[in-house]
Amino acid sequence: MSKRNSQTAKTAARERLRQERERQAKRDRARRQIIVAASVVGVLAAAGGIGYAVVQMNKPSYWEGLKDAKVVAPANTTGTNGTTVVIGKDSAKKTLKIYEDPRCPVCAQFEQVVGSTVKKDIDDGKFKLQFISGTFIDNHDNGVGSKNALSALGAALDVSPEAFVEYKTALYSAKWHPDEQTDKFKDDSYLIKVADTVPALKNNTKFQDAVEKGTYDAWAMAMSKTFDDNKEGVTGTPSFVMDGKKLSGGKVILTVADFNSGVDAALKG
Repeated sequence: MSKRNSQTAKTAARERLRQERERQAKRDRARRQIIVAASVVGVLAAAGGIGYAVVQMNKPSYWEGLKDAKVVAPANTTGTNGTTVVIGKDSAKKTLKIYEDPRCPVCAQFEQVVGSTVKKDIDDGKFKLQFISGTFIDNHDNGVGSKNALSALGAALDVSPEAFVEYKTALYSAKWHPDEQTDKFKDDSYLIKVADTVPALKNNTKFQDAVEKGTYDAWAMAMSKTFDDNKEGVTGTPSFVMDGKKLSGGKVILTVADFNSGVDAALKG
């Protein structure tokens, strides 16, 4: 091989090496750019995710958001936002207020023991009964069952006062009322299942639609606010008030004898 050919070969080899180094350098730069870009996207995505989580945390819950919503009041109600619910004969001279919470186990106990006596007194015209329901038990476990059940009671009240009373009795019954630690009333299907034990509500599509669509959800929140804002010093359930005074001085009433004595004294007062 001549010196010239040898020199040409060396020059070509160096050129190929230079070109290969340039290509490798370009590949390295491109790879670094991809890594940097991916890192930026990851940071932005993380920041966006954190931002979204913060926004979601600061958003009011569905039920809290209903506090300022337009209220659809059930039939058979009066007063602001339909939160006055009174059952009984017009001839009854006095009204007994009963403060309850749908998830309250003591309310269920009262209904199971004294409920039939209360119903008889109403039917006999001994007094009218005004229902005021709170939902404070939901606050204990971030539940929604009290609110959801109260909304369903509104749907029953829209059917008739009798359906409302029978449904409330069913919800508080030993068979259907859940343990306080179990938020079964959050499920519309469970509330409808209980309602199927009430003749006026069984397979009642209007009632079922109202429960599933939450027609009376805002009404339930308005009623709950009525409980919270009461001026009669009621903080627990069940509580009973007549003429602005608590029955039996606010003593917990769980027997027919205590209820009768408390009501009789209030009617005379």
